[in-house]
Amino acid sequence: EALAKTSVVAAEDTRRVRALAKSLDVQISGQIISFYDQNEASRIEPLLADLEAGYDVLVVTDAGMPSISDPGYRLVAACVKQGIPIKCLPGPSAVTTALAVSGLPQGPRRRWLAELATEPRTCVFFESPRRLAETLADAVEVLGPERRLAVCRELTKTHEEVLRGTLRELAAWAESDDVLGEITVVLDGGRPAVPQIEALVARVEELMDDGMGLRESCATAIGESGATLSRRDLYDAVVKARA
Repeated sequence: EALAKTSVVAAEDTRRVRALAKSLDVQISGQIISFYDQNEASRIEPLLADLEAGYDVLVVTDAGMPSISDPGYRLVAACVKQGIPIKCLPGPSAVTTALAVSGLPQGPRRRWLAELATEPRTCVFFESPRRLAETLADAVEVLGPERRLAVCRELTKTHEEVLRGTLRELAAWAESDDVLGEITVVLDGGRPAVPQIEALVARVEELMDDGMGLRESCATAIGESGATLSRRDLYDAVVKARA
């Protein structure tokens, strides 16, 4: 239906989208343009102009989900920034299929959230509407109130809703609203914590108590923490703390 009715079809491969339409016995009535990795950035502005003019744009990729392993992320991000509505017409998902057959359990919630504190990658998880408020309240405490996320409700269904904001904002929404439906949470990646020099000095002291020399202790402490502090600066800080 979307192929038949949409004004602009942005296709990763224009030949394949025509073949797809033919196999579905559908006639594409809108304009077909190419939309692939190498030209995606240059297509954003004209596609936004089409959308702002009231036209619909359909992004079609070959085998993966647009914006996940195929083109589309830049356009989606631009639409979010401009407040332009986005709908997804999903096919089978390798992620959920793999999860279903993995047989792997989830750990306790707060421990699992703590592991995400410095995880730089975006995390996606499902949650029960009955537990959402409690989960987001825990996340505020464990991850901090300013971490950004999207809470997606009833995706692809009649009452689809996507809320974007900080953990503080969406935890307050979940607490005050009677949340219903299937919930998917998309959580922004964290930022690696930068060790304070006092913590590094304390670690050097621990290593030296175990018999390691000062210079080697400084190198080990920096290596363990990933800190960008130079060994010389840490060495001087330890000497100063001992004076």
